[in-house]
Amino acid sequence: MNLNRFENKVVVITGASRGIGAGIAERFGQEGAKLVLSANEDQVHQTAKALREKGIKAISVFADVTSKADVEALFAKAESEFGQIDISIHNAGFITIAKLEELSEADWDKVMDINTKGVFLCCQVAASYMRKHQYGRIINTASGQARQGFIYTPHYAASKFGVVGITQSLAKELASSGITVNAICPGIIDTDMWAYNDKAWGELLGDYQPGELMKEWIANIPMQRVGSSSDVAALVSFLASEDAAYITGQSINVDGGLFMS
Repeated sequence: MNLNRFENKVVVITGASRGIGAGIAERFGQEGAKLVLSANEDQVHQTAKALREKGIKAISVFADVTSKADVEALFAKAESEFGQIDISIHNAGFITIAKLEELSEADWDKVMDINTKGVFLCCQVAASYMRKHQYGRIINTASGQARQGFIYTPHYAASKFGVVGITQSLAKELASSGITVNAICPGIIDTDMWAYNDKAWGELLGDYQPGELMKEWIANIPMQRVGSSSDVAALVSFLASEDAAYITGQSINVDGGLFMS
């Protein structure tokens, strides 16, 4: 690994308190980046502290991506602390699982607000900083459900299809400003979210014990394993690098072959 690939680059990461976001943060930190970690839970401060203890430059900001004021404050803090914003990774996400007739309007709104509106707001504000330098990398977290909706999650699928649409539209608009915009589509990743998915889908789909449904899912993955946050971070770091300078508007699967396109 080239430990200096992102030296002097400033990276903002939302949803960075744990799981995929924390894994992405560690990868960029290992490669020399200055990190601004954000989440709407206090755990993000512990995540940043743990990275600093490894010698990585990292600050943390409590922010709600559904609030434009919070998003503006996040990016303002990043610029005031480090002077610029080079890479912005919009990873904050939320899911609930319910049968159609039991899916509440509140859950629909919350999932759409965090997953889709949150990505839009972060892209909007990030681009305003990147345009000043005529350079930037924006990477949005979509999902395997941006490829194919799953049962009992129409709101989540809609929100992630929306992320792909935002990505494609902004890639066209921002290309002339030296900014690439891409999305990642993680499959089954070993995170807290997938522990919830295993339990909630298992209860609705049948009398599954914890872990049994996950075994069935894994059997359908050609590589026969779940992914890790480091698998996702490897793709994100590539898309943020100069090796991906001619890639924009793409949504790339990282799922062991679960969905192929």
